[in-house]
Amino acid sequence: MLWRSSQTLRRFSTGRVYFQNKLKLALIGQSLFGQEVYSHLCREGHQVVGVFTVPDKDGKADPLALAAEKNGTPVFKFPRWRAKGKTIKEVAEAYRSVGAELNVLPFCTQFIPMDIIESPKHGSIIYHPSILPRHRGASAINWTLIMGDKKAGFSVFWADDGLDTGPILLQRSCDVQPNDTVDALYNRFLFPEGIKAMVEAVQLVADGKAPRIPQSEEGATYEGIQKKENAEISWDQSAEDLHNWIRGHDKVPGAWTEINGQVVTFYGSSLLNSSVPPGEPLEIKGAKKPGLVTKNGLVLFGNDGKALMVRNLQFEDGKMIPASQYFAAGETSVVELTAEEVKVAETIKVIWYMATKFEDFIQKVVRKLRGDDQEEELVVDYVSKEVNEMTVKMPYQCFINGQFTDADDGKTYDTINPTDGSIICKVSYASLVDVDKAVAAAKDAFENGEWGRMNARERGRLMYRLADLLEENQEELATIEALDSGAVYTLALKTHIGMSVQTFRYFAGWCDKIQGSTIPINQARPNRNLTFTKKEPIGVCAIIIPWNYPLMMLAWKSAACLAAGNTLVLKPAQVTPLTALKFAELSVKAGFPKGVINIIPGSGGIAGQRLSEHPDIRKLGFTGSTPIGKQIMKSCAVSNLKKVSLELGGKSPLLIFNDCELDKAVRMGMGAVFFNKGENCIAAGRLFVEESIHDEFVTRVVEEIKKMKIGDPLDRSTDHGPQNHKAHLEKLLQYCEAGVKEGATLVYGGRQVQRPGFFMEPTVFTDVEDHMYLAKEESFGPIMVISKFRNGDIDGVLERANNTEYGLASGVFTRDINKAMYVSEKLEAGTVFINTYNKTDVAAPFGGFKQSGFGKDLGEEALNEYLRTKTVTLEY
Repeated sequence: MLWRSSQTLRRFSTGRVYFQNKLKLALIGQSLFGQEVYSHLCREGHQVVGVFTVPDKDGKADPLALAAEKNGTPVFKFPRWRAKGKTIKEVAEAYRSVGAELNVLPFCTQFIPMDIIESPKHGSIIYHPSILPRHRGASAINWTLIMGDKKAGFSVFWADDGLDTGPILLQRSCDVQPNDTVDALYNRFLFPEGIKAMVEAVQLVADGKAPRIPQSEEGATYEGIQKKENAEISWDQSAEDLHNWIRGHDKVPGAWTEINGQVVTFYGSSLLNSSVPPGEPLEIKGAKKPGLVTKNGLVLFGNDGKALMVRNLQFEDGKMIPASQYFAAGETSVVELTAEEVKVAETIKVIWYMATKFEDFIQKVVRKLRGDDQEEELVVDYVSKEVNEMTVKMPYQCFINGQFTDADDGKTYDTINPTDGSIICKVSYASLVDVDKAVAAAKDAFENGEWGRMNARERGRLMYRLADLLEENQEELATIEALDSGAVYTLALKTHIGMSVQTFRYFAGWCDKIQGSTIPINQARPNRNLTFTKKEPIGVCAIIIPWNYPLMMLAWKSAACLAAGNTLVLKPAQVTPLTALKFAELSVKAGFPKGVINIIPGSGGIAGQRLSEHPDIRKLGFTGSTPIGKQIMKSCAVSNLKKVSLELGGKSPLLIFNDCELDKAVRMGMGAVFFNKGENCIAAGRLFVEESIHDEFVTRVVEEIKKMKIGDPLDRSTDHGPQNHKAHLEKLLQYCEAGVKEGATLVYGGRQVQRPGFFMEPTVFTDVEDHMYLAKEESFGPIMVISKFRNGDIDGVLERANNTEYGLASGVFTRDINKAMYVSEKLEAGTVFINTYNKTDVAAPFGGFKQSGFGKDLGEEALNEYLRTKTVTLEY
């Protein structure tokens, strides 16, 4: 906030500054978009005096109504505003009673009479998802894509008595990407930027600065609502026009054609810029050239000889399949039964009389008897590299419902090798649609799939098998980890991969040992009561992991999650997705049913945020920074009160007393800071060294640093590899600059190594005082921060060590066991190491205090993060 002459100023995203005059607003409309506009206007200080929305549907209120009712705003739910061409008197009276100065219509499907539109002092403003005057009408986003527009956008305009013809208040535009769908365009730009624009428009009105720019009729178009009967594909068009027609109708109403006498609707279109893959021809009515069913989808051809690909097909009965499985789906039609099989089927029919899809069940039984029920082979489109004396094969697509698939909108991003800054490959960039698909798959697997019916011992067997496969592929996994995260190969082999194997084996053993208890209760005699507890899986869990230990962090959370019987949707860090996707491939080989494990690479702002808000997710486990953890916790609370566990930032103190074994303290103190290039959540963020040994400790540390080999992480002799990514390296260099400016002594390092890639010198600072930035903030890099303390001042150094908002880990070096135990009792941290450091184990619970988060990974306690307790009481 800026204060000037007692008036509050607010800076908007456009860079303009507005005096914050406030208005009384009536919000007329519905939907999540309307809810967000309402919430943002309230936060900006405007008074929403009334919300006018649609009646409840199937007993459920519209999101706008829910938000307003929760906030105490008067809510009116009129089914209509006029009858026989005239405004309904009672409706008009209710509207005028709130005394609005401006009507705001973010999204409204009702016809609002002109006397209501013109009633407020400032009139009414409306949001429309096109750059008016183009695409007036109700299907504007669809037509933007159908017509092949290169620009999309929205308008906020003043309502008049025409259809989307009023004067323009403001407009915003964006480029249309080649494979944008209606959903992609809406979620990327029209929804988030539209909310901001509506708030900005209201403020312009409040400040008397809102323009009224007449719409030109030049270039004006009007297109009505597209209906299913009008969405049939005309095949005499170019590939780009076909693509625009299909994506413009995705998801509603759906572009369709006729195949083998059946109406088939196409979804998920993208232009095919590479060579046409091999496939099986498919005749399509009206098409001059047959389509090709390939492993990635259905290839279609335009009249210009160019091609496009469709990912999904929907049949008249509503069943949707991947287009690549068209012929496989055809093979699942009814099989002819022998007389003996008919007899078996009739017997089973008596037992399964109430089955909702009996015919499907019978077909499955018969195919099993014939040995025709083999699982479909997993199709993996690898990126292969000859590196580290092996061929490394890396999946790069989203893994959803047991299949690798491109992102719904076809978007990708580059994942970078930090050793030299080169591109390893392009990885699918999961959209909101992909997140929703993954959650739906996980939910179905939990509620209806084999996983939900599987006994605990069988679940453990699958996890043991997965651990074996991780171990069998450990060299490849460690190589991928070195390529994608910069981890030194020898360390990755032992820790990143080795501990992942141990974690899955440990939790596999817990599967059939999760137990409740019986509880005596006091009731009137005779006491014929039984009370017991059951430990049950929570359901669909989301897991969001960091980039420092990509596979190990995956294992720490997902192993406990799966052992408890849940299904999961996991988002790896955007910069290190590759071992998670390789893990997905191995999970299929281990026999995990489809939908149990889903991996969605992409950004935290899109995929991660959607996971934290998704109503079908019941638990979210997150490892990352404290600010992001707070945002996730807030989103989880507001959405559906998800259970949350958070492992967040740290500033772990390491206390080194003068009675320690100094050689060991130097060696382990260096490991506490420089292990995994300092990209270690429990890294010793600050060392307190007793005054009498301080100088010798520093001297020895610098001597040892000079012996460290910095270089290619795949070189077996390398001690110190590159930082994970460029932005992190730049942040570490800024951290060092801040330390020097504040007066800390830079003893060694502090610079980028002059070679390709993102290498940083191991760094040592001394004379770090408690008020300095270095003393308070985590570096998450190879930077040793040393402060001295007076000889014998145990309580003084403990007070300094605990003077932080973090509490993840800590350590102490001393030969005095009484001192060690006293210090360990007083340190406010989730883990205390005595005469050692970094010694985590799969059986020992791990987690922090204070703003380092809550909840535990590893050990029996981790299971409780993914279980719920049900109490059952019966009388007999």
